[in-house]
Amino acid sequence: MPSVQTNYFGVISCEPEAALEFPRGLPGFEERRLFVALRFADSQPLVFLQSLECPGLCFITLPILAIDPGYRLGMSEEDRDLVGLPLVRPLQIGVDVLCLAVLSIREDGPTANLLAPVIVNLSNHKAVQAVATQSGYSHQHVLVPEEAPVCS
Repeated sequence: MPSVQTNYFGVISCEPEAALEFPRGLPGFEERRLFVALRFADSQPLVFLQSLECPGLCFITLPILAIDPGYRLGMSEEDRDLVGLPLVRPLQIGVDVLCLAVLSIREDGPTANLLAPVIVNLSNHKAVQAVATQSGYSHQHVLVPEEAPVCS
C-alpha cells in the first residue's frame, strides 16, 4: 500500500483506487489533480480532501446532506461529462455521487460553499467542483447561526 507524507496527518497509506481524480483540478489549484478523502472517528462528519501531490494542501469539507438534507444537486452537462455521469437521469447523492461542501473557517464563524460543491462519481472516483449558478445557494452558507440576543 503506497504511503504519502502530509503536513496535517503525518504519513498516510492509501490504496491507489482510493484516489479521487479531478481532471481539471480545483479552482485556484488546477495543477493538483489527485486527492484522497480522509475520515476520522473523532472528527465525524468532517471529510478532509488531502492532496496526494502536495503535502500541505488539504480542504476541510462536510457531506452536503449533513448541512442541508434537502439539497438539490445541479450539475452542468459539461461537468457531468467530465466525470462520466449520465446525462439522462437525476443523480442521487450517496448512490451515484459523493457531494461535499468545502468549508471556510473565519473569525466570525465557519461557512460552507453550497454554490460549488465537490462532486465525486462513486463508480470511477472522478471529481469536479461544480458551480450551480442557477441554484440560489450561497458560497458562504453560515454553519453556526449567530446566537439570539439575551433579554434581561
